[in-house]
Amino acid sequence: MVLFHIGFIPITVIDILDILAVSFVFYQLYKIMQGTRASQMFTGLIIIFVGAFIAQLLDMRGLTWIIQNIATVWVVAFVILFQPELRRLLIQIGQSKFVRQFLKISEVSKVLNAVGKAAEELSDKRYGALFVIQGDTGIKGVIETGINLRAEVTPELLVSIFFPRSPLHDGAVVIANEIVESARCILPLTQNPRVETTMGMRHRAALGITEESDCVAVVVSEETGQISLAHDGHFLHRNLNRELLEIYLTRILSKTTSQPVTSKSTSENKPEAEVRPETPTM
Repeated sequence: MVLFHIGFIPITVIDILDILAVSFVFYQLYKIMQGTRASQMFTGLIIIFVGAFIAQLLDMRGLTWIIQNIATVWVVAFVILFQPELRRLLIQIGQSKFVRQFLKISEVSKVLNAVGKAAEELSDKRYGALFVIQGDTGIKGVIETGINLRAEVTPELLVSIFFPRSPLHDGAVVIANEIVESARCILPLTQNPRVETTMGMRHRAALGITEESDCVAVVVSEETGQISLAHDGHFLHRNLNRELLEIYLTRILSKTTSQPVTSKSTSENKPEAEVRPETPTM
């Protein structure tokens, strides 16, 4: 459907959408490059593109021939000149909400597997640990109290952070948006007067952060090696193995209704409505 003509050129709805899409892409590219050394080069590139369009529009054959013959060189030059900016753009696209909706299930599963494996290894070694997995409610204030990492979630990284001689082992690791946002984070302690006085600082911190947000906290006791899971201001389960921990984390984070779990675990791994750790310590 032709909307109007510019001279002898018919303008359709598709042309309008095409122009808007190209404008949006260039605008987003400029926003990413703004303030960098590449911004001036990008401005020059836009001027060349506009000049090429005008040359074709005015049927300037000589200039059009030059532009067409160096088009392939432009592509290579564009990749070389704007390599850092293109990498940053691809990262932002990959972390956008629209794309993450399609990757959410696989990414969450990867994170939970990493947390489960790390908690199991830390439990065997009796290394104390505290993981906080962000829910729908942001905990930016807590993240900012720690050391910024923004690293991929892997069991090796999580275990190394809580190695007793590591400078990051004190405090909590916060996992948000499927990445390790920061380590050595300071969490608010629970204000619940009914909490046992024997409860250690890690467990109190796990309760405190889950009282203020919908996050999930996983605690590994340094004294007993016991793995506990806190959510909504209380400990849901204790003495978990890796299999049960991943199952319960999946259920909570996907907001599904819990059903009885069949497992080869011993009876002490069965879920309880609300339990307190037995003399947990830091």
